[in-house]
Amino acid sequence: MTRRRHAAEATAPPHEIPAPGAACPGRPVTVCGLPVHPLTLAESVAFAEALIEDGGPHQHVVLNAAKVVQAHRDAELARIIRSCSLVNADGQSVVWASRILRRPVPERVAGIDFMQAMWHSAARHGYRVYLLGAERQVVEETARIAVAQGVEVVGYRDGYWDETQEQEVVAGVRAAGPDLLFLAVPSPRKEYFLAQRLKALGCPLVVGVGGSFDVVAGVRSRAPRWMRRSGLEWFHRMVQEPRRMFLRYTVGNLRFVALVLVHWARGLLR
Repeated sequence: MTRRRHAAEATAPPHEIPAPGAACPGRPVTVCGLPVHPLTLAESVAFAEALIEDGGPHQHVVLNAAKVVQAHRDAELARIIRSCSLVNADGQSVVWASRILRRPVPERVAGIDFMQAMWHSAARHGYRVYLLGAERQVVEETARIAVAQGVEVVGYRDGYWDETQEQEVVAGVRAAGPDLLFLAVPSPRKEYFLAQRLKALGCPLVVGVGGSFDVVAGVRSRAPRWMRRSGLEWFHRMVQEPRRMFLRYTVGNLRFVALVLVHWARGLLR
């Protein structure tokens, strides 16, 4: 296994790093004005491995209906998403929208599925992994589970820090020298943090994973497979956190549908 080093500060343009094999195109399609890579989970892992080998720094992001709506109201978030080297469709609604808009994405690549697939990749290739985010007990349990799966976890830290501690957090990650960083804090905080600190972290690939640590550690349950396939995972999550998620999903989903219809109509006019 060839070790990647982080000294390569010169990053290739976003979306241009060739993944191994013709099945992994580097060019995203556009869904509601935002880029999404038309990749399966396996192809996304292969692309991510190429990004790590490139030396980075590279940022990965996932898109769901809520984030699409937020990006249309937040120009800076939209800019960050467009600058990311790998963008996956985390929500089934984004996959359906891509097909309606004739920019088909082959399948949903959920953030937690991508994270766990990258753990297997890390175990195979010897990538060094850092886990950042969630509560202290949660990230500790997540690190324990990752190590049990053969992952070399070089460090972990909870996601509770303020602006005065941010440089310390970044320095701790950089000193650990990971090849792959997973950040489990809410959106858009994680996107802003990674965009601002990407080079300083000194990590080839950084991946925002939201609440994935909570699921791995058993704090939150994941929706049954049939709900995921039917695009109803949002409902399962809302039942678990009704106060925090009700407006996000009820109002947000309606806004997403409206956005898709607007872009569909524009396509017809063109």
